[in-house]
Amino acid sequence: MPLLEVKNARLYYQTTKGILRALDGVSFELGEGETLAIVGETGSGKSTLAKLITRVWERNVALVDGEVYLENEEILHMPEERFRKEIRWRKVAMVPQASMNALNPVITIGEQMVEPLVLQGVPKQEAVRLAADSLESVGLPRDILSRYPHQLSGGMKQRVVIAMAIMVRPKLLILDEPTSALDVMTQANIMNLLKELKNRLKLSYIFITHDLALASELADSVAVMYAGKIVEIGSADDVYTAPAHPYAQGLMSSMPTLRTDKALSYIPGEVPSLIDPPRGCRFHPRCPYFSKEPGLRGLCDAEEPPQAEISPWAHRRHLAACWLYGYKSSRS
Repeated sequence: MPLLEVKNARLYYQTTKGILRALDGVSFELGEGETLAIVGETGSGKSTLAKLITRVWERNVALVDGEVYLENEEILHMPEERFRKEIRWRKVAMVPQASMNALNPVITIGEQMVEPLVLQGVPKQEAVRLAADSLESVGLPRDILSRYPHQLSGGMKQRVVIAMAIMVRPKLLILDEPTSALDVMTQANIMNLLKELKNRLKLSYIFITHDLALASELADSVAVMYAGKIVEIGSADDVYTAPAHPYAQGLMSSMPTLRTDKALSYIPGEVPSLIDPPRGCRFHPRCPYFSKEPGLRGLCDAEEPPQAEISPWAHRRHLAACWLYGYKSSRS
């Protein structure tokens, strides 16, 4: 049984120009103690997926649909009061994008860490102990509790936010660009910390990033998102070494490697508008195969592609939503 199962999740927003389909029919599973890296261009829906799971979407939401199961319990449509008391931070926690800016500059670290616990009914003395223990678990001294954010380096602030997220030992930790704006050495230290916490606390991660090389450090599985959809998902080995979807192939071709000499390429065009996305496959206007496969005309630009099985014999299923495989398999 998977720890987390997302089924046909949708999250739309109302804008002045129309309905924006930020997340449009996303499904995946995450096992206990595993890491799923979610990669893709800016605007592909990665952070929106995190907001859906943690239920912290913006006020102009127009549609929330689908199912999200955590330990076989549906949480997307759970009453908000129960979700706040039983799920958020206790079972699912999140390190937000630009998390260093999430700390209040005029309140001590201790006050910021202790307050959420006290509001949940934890006695203050116990909450202080939990906060101090959590700081030590990420390699920071207990006296950090008395300091203000401006007294800490960028790496220390990042560790504080991670400590806040794991204070009550959640099952699932969602990391949204956790190392952005950090220098390379600090990034490496944070990644090593995340690996150590995963092994010691048996955490499951959803690791959201646009940095493919960074994702490979933690990922057991990789989901590639494009224009609000998952276009490919499979084990990290499969997706990195043998990407199937043309968009995933383009991403991997644009990533330099240290041990091989290869010509770098790029993906032409721009991410489409999610207010008026292309019909059929949303990647087809940028796809290099669209004009090369005559049988794909009338499919790629008209019908949404199915999730095709790329390697059914693999330990983790390797799926790609592309008519290049769906068309051929339907006629084999």
